[in-house]
Amino acid sequence: MAHAYHKVWIHLIWGTKERFPVMGDTIKQEIIEHIREKALLEGIHSDAINATADHVHCLIELGLTRTIAAAANQLKGESSHWVDRRRLTMSHFAWQEGYGAFSVSASQLGKVRTYICDQERHHEKHTFREEFERLMRAYGMDGERP
Repeated sequence: MAHAYHKVWIHLIWGTKERFPVMGDTIKQEIIEHIREKALLEGIHSDAINATADHVHCLIELGLTRTIAAAANQLKGESSHWVDRRRLTMSHFAWQEGYGAFSVSASQLGKVRTYICDQERHHEKHTFREEFERLMRAYGMDGERP
């Protein structure tokens, strides 16, 4: 076959360092927009991005040569430095060390997109830890923790 065809969707999730709720509404919107712009510059198609005070959700499509780790590190690392340079928070800003990356089938894109867009409402009932543990169980990763 002369060409490579692909369509790989990933639901990325990462939190603030020690899950401190440092992203107020204004800061959160600036960070979301910056991550969206950074993704565009890096050639990462970001379909949906949203955040709460202590974590971020991104639905991205991976390019043919980009790894999940590279995409996560590009979005997380640069945005952390950007928040610090702009002094958007009262103290040093950092993301937690790891991230969650979950595959999304084409048939579930709408559901995941809606889930990401409804984060504020969702977190009226569930904490970030509860949400992450539920995803880990759904993907058969029960013993691991964020």
